[in-house]
Amino acid sequence: MATWNSRGLRGSVLEELINYANQKYRDKGLALIQKIPTPITPVHFDKETRHITLAYFEKKSTVDYIGAVQGIPVCFDAKECAVDTFSLQNLHPHQVEFMKKFEEQGGVSFLLIYYTHRQQCYYLRFAEMIQYWERMERGGPKNFKYGELDEDFFVPSAGGIALHYLVSLKKDLCRRNERGK
Repeated sequence: MATWNSRGLRGSVLEELINYANQKYRDKGLALIQKIPTPITPVHFDKETRHITLAYFEKKSTVDYIGAVQGIPVCFDAKECAVDTFSLQNLHPHQVEFMKKFEEQGGVSFLLIYYTHRQQCYYLRFAEMIQYWERMERGGPKNFKYGELDEDFFVPSAGGIALHYLVSLKKDLCRRNERGK
């Protein structure tokens, strides 16, 4: 039987938590968020078990999730981090560019970063993410530290939803309104 390496299952717990939240949001009529599948081309297919055992990515993906919350277009990517330093190498220039263009079209882009060793999820606003990204491009650190994060944007657990990220999205929207964007 073919086995997947641990890298292939990275993020699966976070994905399950997000998918559960999305289902709850859909059931309550709060949001419609879809997981965007990463297009792959199978290279090896085990005929006996009918499983793909080797594949490659067809093209660069954009973000993990896209949809609408109460008429507001949103897109986000989900990342896991096992230490207090998040490497910006976990983001790809084409993803950052997509999120930037999405924002320019009036949408809201963000990252959900799950710090596995702390069992905490952080809602990284696009405005915050782009600051770290541009700092790196100017020759600064290629990461950001847990201690740099805004305490207001850790994702709470509420209403039977372990990662109730709409609470953080609401705070993001309030901050944008306060600043005029």
